[in-house]
Amino acid sequence: MTTLDRNIAHPGYWPSSWPVECGGNRRQKAAVGRLDAAIGTATVTTVRNGRWNVMAIERQSGQWYVGGTMAAFTGPPPFGWVQRIDPDTLEPLATSPDLPCGDHVWCGAVLAHADGSILSVNGSYLHRLDPDDLSVLAERRLPVDRSHNGLLALADGTLITKDLRLEGQGGTTITRLAPGTLELVGEPLVLTEGSMGRIAGDLRPDGTEHVYVPGTEHLWRLVVDGDQLVVDGWRPRYRTAGGPQGLAWDACLSDGACWVMDCGDIDSVRAIHTTEPNGRWDQPPDLSWRRPAPWSGPQRLLRIDLDDPTDVREVAPFGTPGGGIIAPPVHVPGPVPGHTADAAGIAVAWDSINGGLAGIDDDSMEPLWHLEVRPSMQPVVFPESGELVINDFTDEGTDDLIVVDVATGDLLARVATGSRIANGMFLSAGGHRDVWYCTTLALSRITWS
Repeated sequence: MTTLDRNIAHPGYWPSSWPVECGGNRRQKAAVGRLDAAIGTATVTTVRNGRWNVMAIERQSGQWYVGGTMAAFTGPPPFGWVQRIDPDTLEPLATSPDLPCGDHVWCGAVLAHADGSILSVNGSYLHRLDPDDLSVLAERRLPVDRSHNGLLALADGTLITKDLRLEGQGGTTITRLAPGTLELVGEPLVLTEGSMGRIAGDLRPDGTEHVYVPGTEHLWRLVVDGDQLVVDGWRPRYRTAGGPQGLAWDACLSDGACWVMDCGDIDSVRAIHTTEPNGRWDQPPDLSWRRPAPWSGPQRLLRIDLDDPTDVREVAPFGTPGGGIIAPPVHVPGPVPGHTADAAGIAVAWDSINGGLAGIDDDSMEPLWHLEVRPSMQPVVFPESGELVINDFTDEGTDDLIVVDVATGDLLARVATGSRIANGMFLSAGGHRDVWYCTTLALSRITWS
């Protein structure tokens, strides 16, 4: 069954088209409407705020928030932050106090909760903020003193997050909290594997709610059962410890399948998460994501059936040894009314280290097209018009946004952002033929007219 993320109907979020990272718990990164970039002119508005901008979310229509951390790998202590942003000038209308993060440096998450508040996870802390002045309404130090990545709301409004652990670092801890007080709901659940990628969620029509966790060898599924999180029997293996492939980032849940890319724990990620506090040094090492991969395997895209964990299909669309990424894949669901039929049923994968973007048929798992670009970010897809927006870090060292026809792989538009830093941060769809672009030191909004 096809279900498209539309969080206006999700009871955990404020009614908005983009209240949480990736636009929804299924992480489909699917935007409402069309961009039509090929027939428009792009205007870029940028502020260089010197912050590590992670993601932009919307609460009320036109009410945008940006959350992030400070890229303080050395020197003064880091902190998390949230700003309410004027969508035209990108200047902050309100700024939170410096939010404690346990001295960890990593990209956290923000969301607009159904109760109206803004929630922020950063490092080992969770904060609940007033939506107007971003003052702190509640603060919780999380049970595990490590960086946490990803923050989702469940159907009952409770919050769920997890710490980040690489291979050999023990089991990851899944923590569930009450949205108002940030008190723990039930006991934290510790899996027997670490987990690097962010959690995804799925609220089924019968009311069953699942949480998907990418482990170091398996994909794990948890069932929300009252105040408890219960591990169920869906646990497909996607790699073998010590093998030629790296770890998976986040999952994309679409058309009855879980889509993941492996080869994500590149050298810079390993460096950040094998030091304590995470990402802090007297003299930081080389943190470039362009370093050669610490494994021999090519970049893979995997499709795992949500009902049959033995149905695991894979493709290495580029075939180049030592592939690597710092973001998850996207899949255009179908058939959904209003979609471009040619784009539905196509998954998109890439190789950040070696370069390459590919469209893949979701049934045969055969590549349909290749484009010689170098993406690294969390993309946005416009299913109605069949457009994909992602970055391309060029050989000249600039980070451009590109718009690609998902059905054909044709390059429809290229926009210079002015940034010379590329990372795995989030693009967000603004709802008015616009896209928000977050990166280290700069924030941009690109509008087509």
